[in-house]
Amino acid sequence: MATNAHETDENAQWLTQEAYDRLKAELDHLSGPGRQEIVDRIEAAREEGDLKENGGYHAAKEEQGKAEARIRYLSDLLEHAYVGDAPADDGIVEPGMMVTAKIAGQKMTFLFGNREIAGDSDLDVYSLRSPIGEAINGHKVGDEISYAAPNGKDIPVEIVAAEPFSG
Repeated sequence: MATNAHETDENAQWLTQEAYDRLKAELDHLSGPGRQEIVDRIEAAREEGDLKENGGYHAAKEEQGKAEARIRYLSDLLEHAYVGDAPADDGIVEPGMMVTAKIAGQKMTFLFGNREIAGDSDLDVYSLRSPIGEAINGHKVGDEISYAAPNGKDIPVEIVAAEPFSG
């Protein structure tokens, strides 16, 4: 984890220390005991006989694929994460901010950054790589901008507030 990864790595994503710790614990479990549990279930199902019609075997293999994909995702995220304090409370939109914006005239509040920061909360989250994320990043309260929606329409956005996420 680079101290200034957010400045040197285009894949860097800001995480709170709590989110980093939670994701690291999940990765440690998935790549250790979790991985072994799945292997054990596959072996047990394999011993039941014919694999073509063995639902337990196929379910365990599918679970293994999902777990391995999650391991790869978490490994990459944590390797490139910038962990630290929330961004400065300067009204500038950047990852780690709670943003209130009027989007096509409708007021919305959302976390700007990685979905993993929000954990199990029901916060709406927009990533830096989303169309709206790319449009608002670096703008400040009062700015009026627009972005092209996937359907090609130009969507107006006004930044109403941007405050550090306090998790």
